[in-house]
Amino acid sequence: MWIWALLLLPAAFGQQTGEPWPEWTPGTLDIHQINTGRGNSALLIFPDGTSMLIDAGDGGRLPPRGTAPRPDASRGPGEWIARYVRRMLAHDAAPAIDYGYLTHFHEDHMGAPGQNSKTARGGYKVAGITEVAEYIPIRKMIDRGWPDYHYPAPLEDAMMRNYRAFLAWQRAHNGLQIERLHPGRNDQIVLLREPKRYPNFEVRNIAANGEVWTGVGTNTRAQFPRIQDLRKEEHPTENMCSLAIRVSYGKFDYFTGGDMPGARRWGAPVWNDVETPVAQSVGAVEASLLNHHGNRDSQNAFFLASLRPRVLIIPVWSSDHPGHDVLDRIYSQRIYPGPRDVFATNMLESNRLVIGELLDRLKSSQGHIVVRVDPGGSSFRVIILDDTAETFRVKAVFGPYESR
Repeated sequence: MWIWALLLLPAAFGQQTGEPWPEWTPGTLDIHQINTGRGNSALLIFPDGTSMLIDAGDGGRLPPRGTAPRPDASRGPGEWIARYVRRMLAHDAAPAIDYGYLTHFHEDHMGAPGQNSKTARGGYKVAGITEVAEYIPIRKMIDRGWPDYHYPAPLEDAMMRNYRAFLAWQRAHNGLQIERLHPGRNDQIVLLREPKRYPNFEVRNIAANGEVWTGVGTNTRAQFPRIQDLRKEEHPTENMCSLAIRVSYGKFDYFTGGDMPGARRWGAPVWNDVETPVAQSVGAVEASLLNHHGNRDSQNAFFLASLRPRVLIIPVWSSDHPGHDVLDRIYSQRIYPGPRDVFATNMLESNRLVIGELLDRLKSSQGHIVVRVDPGGSSFRVIILDDTAETFRVKAVFGPYESR
């Protein structure tokens, strides 16, 4: 029986280049970095089948400074994301997103309606996360602001008014639950189907609005000064307020932290660096999504040396993703020793012209990126899927990597 299982392993884990993507199976953790060319979005399928959508961007720039829509511009990014999610949840008789989760309130992470955006039955416009919900149910939303959306100041722009109208209608008519992320807790995002079967799985809330888990129990500390002690122009930015979590499965750990910054601008106060206190509590991980798309203010040396990721994923939609200095730090053996593999969802020719040979070291520079973690979490693979159509053809497979 054991030998038979080994013979089946390559096909089951999507190791056949050129073949269609094999569906998720119980006990497996899948992390899909979905590429629409228009912002961030990731689908996580937990070992018991619980699903979580992290962000659903609809923003960014168009070519030549930005990436082209994927697969194309015939549908909105939210609809493409929903179709992707439905395909990956095909094992479920009634596919739904158990947890919708927004790292922060920027259009490339949540979607901003425009003049041509359709109007939903609830009267709000559909773009990004609100468009996703038109095609697949979302059972619970988690963000950084519920219920008052007042930190660090009242959030009242058109995008937020539309999002709040979406929440209100979905809550009243579809039973949507809504929560604010509570840093330090490991009981807010949980397995919903068979929690007792996978006792070595955990989602730890790390940070929100500058409140950061200390790494001890559920204790947190404030990274930011009191708002009343700051002038308006000194308030923490939206990126600084990003949510962060660590997903753990046995020896495997994955970190995702929205657009949090870590490389301070000249003269900026120390508390503007969110990465450093976050890194102190997160520790080493197997895989990490780059903060802020690898922009120049992210991935400081302490953060990289603390997490020491074996696999790094860059969600790219702009010609300044990633920054040259960031990529140089990522590959630096002086910051942390050992091998590392770097993958990007898109890579523009303009990036290659500016950054040069460092980009030649990318393992993949185009496609959906899937981290598939073996049952128990002792090993994992990185699988690249074709993003030019909905065939979900396997383009390349990397690994297996051993979890530390």
